[in-house]
This record gives sequence, C-alpha cells and structure tokens, in this order.
Amino acid sequence: MQKNLLKKMIEKTNELIAAPSVCAEAKKAAQTWLKEIGGDNEKEATKAYLAELKEDITPIDGLIAFAESDYAKKEFGEEGAKAFLAHAKALKASGAPYCDCPACKAALAIVELGNKIQ
Repeated sequence: MQKNLLKKMIEKTNELIAAPSVCAEAKKAAQTWLKEIGGDNEKEATKAYLAELKEDITPIDGLIAFAESDYAKKEFGEEGAKAFLAHAKALKASGAPYCDCPACKAALAIVELGNKIQ
C-alpha cells in the first residue's frame, strides 16, 4: 500500500475503534485489519475490512428510521430521541447522505482511502 494512504487509513481505523458508536463487527474487522498490515494476508484483510465497513455506514434514511424507533426512545429517552430525530432530519435536509456519528464518519473516510489503495 502507498505509505501515506496507509498511514491515514491506520489513523482513521484507530478513530473508528475508539468511537463510542462503533458496532462490534466493525471494531473486530478494524482490529483484524491492523494485525494483518504488512503480512501475507494484508490484501485479503483489507478487502474484508472495507466490505464490512460498507455494510456498517448508516444511510441517512436508516438513521432517521432508527431515530424514530422505540429502541431509540429506550436508549435516549423521549426527549433525547426527539432531539436525535431532529438532528437526523436536519442532516438529510442539508443533503448529507450518511449518519455523521464518529463511527460512520471514520468508516466512510476509511472506505474512501481504501478505494484509492485498491
């Protein structure tokens, strides 16, 4: 991999792992990918990692559906869920295609970097 892109991808991967909103599957894929850097399975691990992240980036309509769910109300409380929904709708109104949580932002950046490398 190109060293500069690899360095950025590692930085974003560490951001992803540290994000409170990261799902278990993405975190595991990130940790596995970091272990495979420089090894014989790096290319395959990179493909698997990027595939996992593409599945985990939440489209804006999915974010809105989640914000409207009973689960969101249980997690954030009634007022928190309302604020979350308002935020999601404002994102959509601004033209944002995806969730803007730290995990989704890092995952999107990693996928973009990964596409340049492959």
